[in-house]
Amino acid sequence: MSTYARKKGIGPFIWDYITTVDHKKIAILYLIAGGLFFVIGGIEAMFMRIQLAVPNNDFVSAGLFNELMTMHGTTMIFLAAMPLVFAFMNAAVPLQIGARDVAFPFLNSLGFWLFLFGGIFLNLSWFIGEVPAAGWTSYASLSLASEGHGIDFYALGLQISGAGTLIGGINFLVTIINMRAPGMTFMRMPLFTWSTFVVSALILFAFPPLTVGLFFMIFDRMFGSNFFDVAMGGNTIIWEHLFWIFGHPEVYILILPAFGIFSEVFATFSRKRLFGYSSMVFATILIGFLGFMVWAHHMFTVGLGPIANAIFAVATMAIAVPTGIKIFNWIFTMWGGSIKFTVPMMYAVAFIPSFVMGGVTGIMNATAAADYQYHDSYFVVAHFHYVIVGGVVLGLLAGAHFYWPKMFGTMLSETLGKVTFWFFLIGFHLTFFVQHFLGLMGMPRRVFTFLPNQGLDTMNLISTVGAGLMAVGVIVLLYNVIITSIKNKKVGNDPWGDGRTLEWAISSPPPHYNFKQLPLVRGLDAFWLEKMEGKKEMTPAEPLGDIHMPNNSFIPVMISFGLFVAAFGAMYHSDEGKSWALPVLIIGLLITLGSMFVRSIKDDLGHHIHKEDLMKDDDEKGGIA
Repeated sequence: MSTYARKKGIGPFIWDYITTVDHKKIAILYLIAGGLFFVIGGIEAMFMRIQLAVPNNDFVSAGLFNELMTMHGTTMIFLAAMPLVFAFMNAAVPLQIGARDVAFPFLNSLGFWLFLFGGIFLNLSWFIGEVPAAGWTSYASLSLASEGHGIDFYALGLQISGAGTLIGGINFLVTIINMRAPGMTFMRMPLFTWSTFVVSALILFAFPPLTVGLFFMIFDRMFGSNFFDVAMGGNTIIWEHLFWIFGHPEVYILILPAFGIFSEVFATFSRKRLFGYSSMVFATILIGFLGFMVWAHHMFTVGLGPIANAIFAVATMAIAVPTGIKIFNWIFTMWGGSIKFTVPMMYAVAFIPSFVMGGVTGIMNATAAADYQYHDSYFVVAHFHYVIVGGVVLGLLAGAHFYWPKMFGTMLSETLGKVTFWFFLIGFHLTFFVQHFLGLMGMPRRVFTFLPNQGLDTMNLISTVGAGLMAVGVIVLLYNVIITSIKNKKVGNDPWGDGRTLEWAISSPPPHYNFKQLPLVRGLDAFWLEKMEGKKEMTPAEPLGDIHMPNNSFIPVMISFGLFVAAFGAMYHSDEGKSWALPVLIIGLLITLGSMFVRSIKDDLGHHIHKEDLMKDDDEKGGIA
């Protein structure tokens, strides 16, 4: 528990976090919520792997397996990976560019609460007994035929949550364009900030197609429109196009921040400037650009024709080029460096072969003719998880250990971190490596059981044992977090000793205004340049003066809660005997609109931190004076 919580009491401490607009506290909220959904998604995965451990198992029913599969995929992509990415974006980017906060602190808070209420709405389907069961892609022909309200939970929950992500992406675009410290040109920005910038642009263009597709689905299910109903002149393939125009950039929305984290980790623990900085920047931009040109490789078996298939196959293979540039640059960064194998560095080194394996099978899948064999088999499951777990999750785990001291002012145990690393890495490869061969032997994905004596028994059992090892690794990580928080051993500005960028120039955790005086950036790796000249602090770019900071606000919670309430009313409005649904819909919308109106008339001048208070601030050690 923080010093603030001990001094003020747990009630004011919680209220402070509920109403906060401080990017650092919002980062912690994203980390907690994303971590919780990660555990939930992991439990769902474990249930599936237990079911598939042996042939003809009856641990779960076929219907429950479909629900677990749908919720696992949806939870991990939308409610775990995305918010954890936003946690590190919030924690690091404003510090890395020398800003005092993001451009729109109020919207930053609103984005988090929209995500959280959307995620809670989706997971309440478990308690109501109507769980989505049409796969995480929720293809239209399946989702329209689905009885009950499971798909409504999916569509409305993702609509609310996706709005929060879209708001967050726009916020970071404006922040990085407008709020860089003096001297922080675009080509001096750290790679993690660059990846955040590109990802925010991807969010801006990728999420609207998903929003449109979800609206079409909601209208088809709730209001009798026929966008996807073939019998009434609709087209189910439109859903696939809309979903994958979002869905493939989403992969890069997740993996590029992981690339950014690894770039920071490799440079820090090799004690070298990142090799080929300019090429890394342009490779990041090119990956983002090409990410929008490959979506139909998910649809090679739909029947788009040989010309369309060939175009998307070539585009998919082309995206391997900028990714390969990154891989070689990371290796060259380590080459000749003074490498320290900390926990973040271990994740970074393990990531390279793991992710390359996922990339190689991606090229295999991109061969349209061969994809007819791989499609809907466990080969695709293996490929996807080698990219997402071998790339994104290893990146998030590296980021958690790397940025933990900056976020909380205390270090996670390196010993326990290494225990987590080995359990998780070995478990990951045991789980998914054999699934390539299961797929090539003909095991379809999305099946809840299989027959004995087909040659599938041993590898499915190995896969389940591997999943168990991954779970042990996550449990050790949670124990590490608890023990570290209890001990609360404080660290200084630059706990790794080799920090290169601006976030390591101020105290851990940073004061809520970040920088007393905005720093003067004189080149790439700005803090490292100052340290090489024997300085312990950044050179200030302005005289010490009053700082203007925004006030906390409860309104983001109310706006999000209103949509959460309205979603229940919308879902049940056409059901017989649910006369309460329409009033609930209206009440929810009134809460949201009323909160927005209050926001529009509320005086939001914020508060000033006076120069005299900054000079008397004894708590900040090592900040810019």
